[in-house]
Amino acid sequence: MRFTRTRALLAVAASAAIAGAGIATAPASSATPTWAPAATAAIHPGTMMYTAGAQCTANFVYTDGVGNVYVGYAAHCAGTGSSTDTNGCTTNSVPLGTKVDFSNDGNVLSEGTIVGHGTLAYSSWITEHRLGTTDANTCAYNDLALVKVDPADAAKVNPSVPFWGGPTGIDTDGTKAGDQVWTYGNSSLRAGISALSPHTGISLGDQAADGGWSHPLYTVTPGIPGDSGSGFMTAGGKAVGVLSTLGLAPLPASNNIGDLAKELAFAQAHSGISGLQLVDGTEPFNPVL
Repeated sequence: MRFTRTRALLAVAASAAIAGAGIATAPASSATPTWAPAATAAIHPGTMMYTAGAQCTANFVYTDGVGNVYVGYAAHCAGTGSSTDTNGCTTNSVPLGTKVDFSNDGNVLSEGTIVGHGTLAYSSWITEHRLGTTDANTCAYNDLALVKVDPADAAKVNPSVPFWGGPTGIDTDGTKAGDQVWTYGNSSLRAGISALSPHTGISLGDQAADGGWSHPLYTVTPGIPGDSGSGFMTAGGKAVGVLSTLGLAPLPASNNIGDLAKELAFAQAHSGISGLQLVDGTEPFNPVL
């Protein structure tokens, strides 16, 4: 769920519900950017991203065929509806080209120190509107947006997930009940306490009815408003999903993640971004908390 400062007291209880193919990660090439060191990078998975006052968390880093750098979050982070409007086919978004700020120390009153800038370059919601998408699962769970990092800030980026390392590729077979997952949420509601950001969780098992678009799970601690958009990894550091939903009844304190393999395949087919790929982390995946 995105976190809007003007809705700080209401957002904690709000819900935002919201993406098949195997997908390769970015190969080394002359277009591959030079990454900042993981220990000092200002922009990375877990960085806060502010769009028109709403705050979400970055999931992973992506590149295109000519070396442009993108950071992902949830499409609903740029939505113009309420925090409970969850259908990408019926809810509007701010337009492509909208400015997005990157920060690592925001709070409920301020975006904090801005460490970089970007522009909204792709939204699954905007794309679904353009295509006239009607498939119920795609409309409900395809919740990925990409922000193109300004060229002046691209050298500040590292693709590694803080604390855990990785990702090491993309998970393409979903989750089973009991599977462990790893994530790094960075909601401003945590007041910049980085020790609260690394999470582990357990899958509740995929639901056949949604065609593999969504993966329900529990995490300790649960994802909260502002964590929306953050990335989840499965065993071995494979990127499996993007946090989209804060679950209420019948599964209180659960979260749902949209399936990244499906979301990214949709973006590759319809975004117009040639050579779009997930980037592996420069740091090895270490699942020890």
